[in-house]
Amino acid sequence: MSASGLLQEIDDVGRDPKRGGYSRHAFDAPEHDLREWFVERALGLGLDVETDRNGNIWAWWGPPGRNAVVTGSHLDSVPGGGAFDGPLGVVSALAAVESLQSKGFRPRKPLAVVVFAEEEGGRFGVPCLGSRLLTGTIDADKARGLRDADGVTFAEAAKKAGVDPARIGPDVERLDRIGQFLELHVEQGRGLIDVGSPVAVGSTVIAHGRWRFSFTGQGNHAGATLLADRTDPMLPAAATVTAVRRLAANVPDARATVGRLVPTPGGTNVIASTVDLWLDARVPGEGTPGLVAQISRAASDAAKEEGCRVEITRESYSGDVVFDDALRRDLSGWLGAPPELPTGAGHDAAILAGFVPAGMLYVRNPTGISHSPEEFAEAGDVEAGAQALATALGELAR
Repeated sequence: MSASGLLQEIDDVGRDPKRGGYSRHAFDAPEHDLREWFVERALGLGLDVETDRNGNIWAWWGPPGRNAVVTGSHLDSVPGGGAFDGPLGVVSALAAVESLQSKGFRPRKPLAVVVFAEEEGGRFGVPCLGSRLLTGTIDADKARGLRDADGVTFAEAAKKAGVDPARIGPDVERLDRIGQFLELHVEQGRGLIDVGSPVAVGSTVIAHGRWRFSFTGQGNHAGATLLADRTDPMLPAAATVTAVRRLAANVPDARATVGRLVPTPGGTNVIASTVDLWLDARVPGEGTPGLVAQISRAASDAAKEEGCRVEITRESYSGDVVFDDALRRDLSGWLGAPPELPTGAGHDAAILAGFVPAGMLYVRNPTGISHSPEEFAEAGDVEAGAQALATALGELAR
């Protein structure tokens, strides 16, 4: 069972004919199919499978217990995402377990492969939702009330998937089992191609968050309403989009993006009554809130000029994360001193790093393109990553 072969098994699940790539979101049909596929594959390896109160799937090699070595990632995607982001870490974990089993290895510590729910936030808007719920870093009532684009709440979707929404929330007993957590992921950015290595050890994740800007004006007829008589929320929304780029360009190493903008009612011949947009902002250190404050002032000024209102809501925020020093040193020694890489992408490992020793491995992405159908990794690099993970798990669990 190779990691590349496992990726091929799920190649047709959740293909998006409109966007290209894949659209696999929490508790929807494609993600459900992937979850069933994972369970079948894990059972085939003799692992014991359970779903926790937050919809995360755990496959245990040996009895669950404290000081466990845990690896895994997620199976959901961004809308129109690539084939590797998330699934690569899951299939590599399965391949690593089989590789260790084939060599007669038996872990002395409990070992688990985990699939976290709603890592991308592609359906309910909050990234790393499964790991945030596990660790208690998001309020359970807030999570239950999150809605997708069709108005379905997270609680409703979870119930339909067999997860009791009343039990959603912090899982202290399960969190206390984790001794170390190690996540493998495709590289998001272009670093390894320049240093000639198929694998890297993660060093840091820069601070990042998501904010929702809701502009309200007066919906009206596009042909019958004179320009002077309009209160059009699309104008301050557009001004905010350009302000994001302008203001972020003045902050060293900042990344700020508006990737989603939704007018209501959304007709071609209708002046919108509301426009919602989402800001993704990432600045190393303590700079993210300051940049968002500048953008918020620009949005408020633009709304006032047009006679509109704007409401700004923080949906998620995580500060800088430095992965566990001891684990990083051990990984470097076991894997022959591969490069260390920082990243601007968020991961479940970064959420868990505030509670348990956590680390990451990255597999080379020659173009650096991610969250896109063009995301890519060579088959040889995929196998190198799975073997690196197997080596690390064997050392951690011995």
